[in-house]
Amino acid sequence: MNQRKIRVMLAEDDENLGYLLKEYLQAKEYDVDLYKDGEKAYKGFQNNYYDICILDVMMPLKDGFTLAKEIRMVNPSMPILFLTAKSMKEDVIEGFAIGADDYMTKPFSIEELLMRLEAILRRTRKDANGAEQTLFQIGKYVFDATKQTLTYEDDVRKLTTKESELLKYLCLNRNTLLDRNFALKTIWADDSYFNARSMDVYITKLRKYLSNDPTIEIINVRGKGFKMIY
Repeated sequence: MNQRKIRVMLAEDDENLGYLLKEYLQAKEYDVDLYKDGEKAYKGFQNNYYDICILDVMMPLKDGFTLAKEIRMVNPSMPILFLTAKSMKEDVIEGFAIGADDYMTKPFSIEELLMRLEAILRRTRKDANGAEQTLFQIGKYVFDATKQTLTYEDDVRKLTTKESELLKYLCLNRNTLLDRNFALKTIWADDSYFNARSMDVYITKLRKYLSNDPTIEIINVRGKGFKMIY
């Protein structure tokens, strides 16, 4: 199976710049959705999965700051890069206060934008491997490991402790192998045959819980472990 492309939400009302950025990033093997106003961008965010958002600050219907606040309410860990024609100190301060990962003032070098984008992704992916991360967007689901809840649209499912722990480690190892023995020793305390069969049952349960989004797969890598792809 091919490696999933990084998905980028690009909200930019300047049509020429928007298409230029989209085509450039697509040429660099990114999957990009372009929205020309803040309202359409937020609807797109609600209905799709993205790895990072690039938001123009000055947009019709809904500005980038308002859009970023709404995105943060849905996914507090979503990486955000702001674009703006303004260079006022107040705008920079407001952007970072909302939680921007970076900020670029127009005009800018498209190559520099790519470098900053890649730096943000490296940083946030490194953070995602730390035990401190507890909120995950899994396709169209939101998983809160602290509250042990899995949310799909308006449906909130309460998970057991082991279901939550197993799903958290699958998320932390997204698109890579979660070693079977590591999971057993970490979650079940030992890798006995009985516990191994128990983990298989929990994997089956998680597949069922996530079945509303067909883009999510939990693959059994025989003899080695499991890989969750989305």
